[in-house]
Amino acid sequence: MIVKKISLAVTALFSLTAFAQQSAEVSQEIRPEVKLSYLDSIKGTFKKDNLAAKVDSLWMNELVSLDIYDDLTKDIQTINKDVTVDEELPTELLKERLAAMNAKSPFEIEYNQGLENIIKSFLKNRKKSFSRLMALSEYYFPIFEETFAKEKVPLEIKYLAVVESALNPKAVSRMGATGLWQFMYGTGKQYSLKIDSYIDERSDPLKATAACSDYLTRMFNIFNDWELVLASYNSGPGNVTKAIRRSGGKTGYWDIRNYLPKETQGYVPAFYATMYLFEYHKEHGINPERAVVKNFETDTIAIKNEMSFKQIANLLDMPESQLQLLNPSYKLNVVPAYHGEQNFLRLPKDKIATFVSNEDKIYAYVKYESENKTIPSRLAMKIAPKGKPVKDTKSLEVQKEIQKDIEFYKVRKGDNLGSIADKYNVNVSDLKKWNNLKSNSIALGKTLKIKSEKDSAEKVVKEPKALPVIEKNTEEAVASADEKDKVSIQTVEYTVAAGDNLGSIAKKFGTTIAELKELNDLSSNNIGLGKTLVVSKIVTEIQEPVSTAIASNSVDSFKKKAPSVKNTSEDYYVKKGDSLYSISKKYPGVTISDIKKWNGIKDEDIKPGMKLKING
Repeated sequence: MIVKKISLAVTALFSLTAFAQQSAEVSQEIRPEVKLSYLDSIKGTFKKDNLAAKVDSLWMNELVSLDIYDDLTKDIQTINKDVTVDEELPTELLKERLAAMNAKSPFEIEYNQGLENIIKSFLKNRKKSFSRLMALSEYYFPIFEETFAKEKVPLEIKYLAVVESALNPKAVSRMGATGLWQFMYGTGKQYSLKIDSYIDERSDPLKATAACSDYLTRMFNIFNDWELVLASYNSGPGNVTKAIRRSGGKTGYWDIRNYLPKETQGYVPAFYATMYLFEYHKEHGINPERAVVKNFETDTIAIKNEMSFKQIANLLDMPESQLQLLNPSYKLNVVPAYHGEQNFLRLPKDKIATFVSNEDKIYAYVKYESENKTIPSRLAMKIAPKGKPVKDTKSLEVQKEIQKDIEFYKVRKGDNLGSIADKYNVNVSDLKKWNNLKSNSIALGKTLKIKSEKDSAEKVVKEPKALPVIEKNTEEAVASADEKDKVSIQTVEYTVAAGDNLGSIAKKFGTTIAELKELNDLSSNNIGLGKTLVVSKIVTEIQEPVSTAIASNSVDSFKKKAPSVKNTSEDYYVKKGDSLYSISKKYPGVTISDIKKWNGIKDEDIKPGMKLKING
């Protein structure tokens, strides 16, 4: 009996071992082969250092945002220095602080009612803006101070960049002045700044600051007064000399101020108000936002061959927006290669180490990409020949199979939704929809679902951004593959007026600068006076039995055919992140002005939880 039990146990043990071995073999057999792309295979051989890249994507967005620039510029141009502002700041205390600033500054800082009003106005309306500006100053001020110290320019001049550009190297005024120091084209050329199709060194922090220092030194040799130098920087030396003559030969800024152009009258006080807020921010409860990347944490490397920011970002696993932040002088997001000239790329030091250690492999990849260059899918859709679709049942079946394909991507260090969307040629909004994301934040290691093929087909029909505009102010009907569904698009256009820029236009229509640039195929933030911009597109699906070609209908016929949503009324509760523009897009045929009229809204200020009447 015992022998029988032992033999049964031994048999069971052997059978379990054999089954486990067989299972392992089966699992080995059915494991799919993972094919690496050329990019992944190149990166797999990289020698990587152990330094961690510290990049705060929110802070990078602040660097390229034009909102603060627009607000401060408007304030300086329109602020009334003679109107008293109600803000808690005793006059005697302000006089003491201004005297303390004057004691350690080469400027003649003295109290007057106009300066007090501007300081109080900034404290009342711009506290949050200055909190963000102080974060940016941690990156830019060391660059300015090093240059000014060499040329014996007062270090306080660094605050001038806040007044001029809100520390935004991509800032462009309505007159075309560009960069941190707002140089006009002619002035930039005069000071040997390179400006061509690829590069605009007016946006280069180092070179533009050197040019600014040279200009200020020359102006000081003429006027021998730093306040008059500031006034001449804003309005030109000619206007300053005219003001001196009209005042009867007086040479003090406050004595000739009323004879200067209106904008310049508020310019120097705005400079002093900015200096005051930076010096006494703690006393007024202004807490600087955190700036993770500082200038000393970056370095430059000479680029031997032409490379795009997208290629560099993919190879070094870093956001493209970070490259734009560190290299603002490259207008087309491309580092060009000129014969006999060197161009440099600024990177975080750990990325410099990766680049230098793997330079040959990086250039090999760039060469491979240039030799195997294909037309982007969006461009291919735009230039594809138009004609009657030919029904091919086999190809339709294959297409349906392709549409079922879903790819998965694991979020790596340095990724953001924008870089992942670019990699798969899809939209950020689609990525968020496919993965039920409510914000742009993504966790390291998270797996994202990508529906590349299917969604690109949907974009042709449902996304107005991917459709070419055939005629202005017309609706286009595009036949679908089964010749039943049509999509009509109505564009809303705006003509650029004096004082406009992309930031102010985006704010006016409740959209973003990036969306405006995509709708109008703009590669930079420059827009000419009188240019017509598409600010939104309204998409409506129309059911028609016969239509195979692209047709253009009049606005009247569109109104008759399109389903009207204005016959019924419903309430909409504003959610976080909503704007009048995004809400109007939810209701075909509804415009921003409709919503404002139905709800008695004068401006575009809406808050989460607010109830809006739609189609009232």
